[in-house]
Amino acid sequence: MARQPDNKSADKSAANLKSDDSALIRELALLLDETSLTEIEIERSGLRVRVARNITVSAAMPAGFQPAPVAAAAVPAAGADLAKHPGVVPSPMVGTAYWAPEPGAKPFIDVGSKVSAGQTLLIIEAMKTMNQIPSPRAGTVTQILVEDGQPVEFGEPLVIIE
Repeated sequence: MARQPDNKSADKSAANLKSDDSALIRELALLLDETSLTEIEIERSGLRVRVARNITVSAAMPAGFQPAPVAAAAVPAAGADLAKHPGVVPSPMVGTAYWAPEPGAKPFIDVGSKVSAGQTLLIIEAMKTMNQIPSPRAGTVTQILVEDGQPVEFGEPLVIIE
């Protein structure tokens, strides 16, 4: 006579595995807090666990910094949804936006710059790769909606060209 597998022992080992997984994740999260790391990945016995934390980067402005004057057309109306603006250039990916090819270099564009189709507006670093974001059309840059070094999401408005 064939013997049925013992489901009780399988259930117990699955419960222990889940308990061990939870303990491992808690331990890794504590390690993130203690070390100020942003991400940890570990693989054990074919199980891969990645624990990551979202961080917000803020840049301090140097003393005596004077922002450039903004044209009246560049100031959005209160409550305006910039994502629906006909001249918006949305982010094609998640990453970090940079205005210039390297720190200290001249930015690709400024408010009031005339751009042609295909001209690089800014770059987005994603997975250690610098991706040039081209202008989809010719026109004048009326707004730059992201800060240099700011994390951006897919579809987030970056620039408005009119």
